[in-house]
Amino acid sequence: MTEAQQQVVAACHRLAAEGLLIGTAGNVSVRAGDRVAVTATGAVLGGLTEEQVVEVDLAGRQVGGTLVPTSEVHLHLSIYEKYDVAAVVHTHAPVSTAASISVSSIPVIHYQQLLLGGEVRVAPYATFGTPRLAERVVAALEDRAAALMANHGAVAIGPTLDKAVENALLLEWLCGVYRDATLMGKPATLTRQQQEDVIAAAIARNYGTVQGTEAE
Repeated sequence: MTEAQQQVVAACHRLAAEGLLIGTAGNVSVRAGDRVAVTATGAVLGGLTEEQVVEVDLAGRQVGGTLVPTSEVHLHLSIYEKYDVAAVVHTHAPVSTAASISVSSIPVIHYQQLLLGGEVRVAPYATFGTPRLAERVVAALEDRAAALMANHGAVAIGPTLDKAVENALLLEWLCGVYRDATLMGKPATLTRQQQEDVIAAAIARNYGTVQGTEAE
């Protein structure tokens, strides 16, 4: 098993443990050079094994494994073609999926949302596994690390598979917060200036990274 396949197995097990992957619903991939390790169609992702991770090239030709890749392989490859990322996570996570059915977007309601790029877009509905769906999701991901897929689920990307998983988890948390906020009233949103101030503060403080203290 390649390192990429090991990463996919570990990511699927974590996402399932967190409740973001249910049964066979969802798919995960990581790119290593001109190859993509991706989950096989029909695999129960919480119990994924190395044999259930196959490899395709960037044109979609299978170059490793004996099982059929996920029906959403075109979505993954379209994202890799458009964006300089190393991993794609697609889930039918409960709250994210509910949001994809109920809202047209999620405005910026919390500063941590800026880690995903800002307002979360909802890609218009298209049948799963089709080029049209891939095209619409790719557009929704412009300058973003995550998007919702109307009446379908969610997708998150990242420079590493660990980061893509973290983005998927952040999106699910955000959708839950937005749901709860709308039940309590009309959610307040951050202004453009407030968002810019957050970005400046995060850069100045190296926000989100473990930091040691300097010995005197």
